[in-house]
Amino acid sequence: MGILQDIRPVSYLKSKSADILKQVNETHRPIIITQNGEPKAVLQDPESYENMRNAIGLLKLLSLAEEDIRQGKTVAQDQVFQKLEKLLDLK
Repeated sequence: MGILQDIRPVSYLKSKSADILKQVNETHRPIIITQNGEPKAVLQDPESYENMRNAIGLLKLLSLAEEDIRQGKTVAQDQVFQKLEKLLDLK
């Protein structure tokens, strides 16, 4: 199924809201809501929304880590473990 099947006008949302909610929750595909022929909103099930937010958070962390690497803000692995061992008094 293509994205064109997941585009609905706001009038359809008003008259068939229960059907749209059922579709979104069963298929986990978002529905694009249009008004006057233009996309105005996206309706998404809670699980997919949460997964998307988690993925964005991970991408943000990766981006920050890459920037740290570019700026040379890194520490060698053995140094990290030595420091941890010292903090935990394992040696």
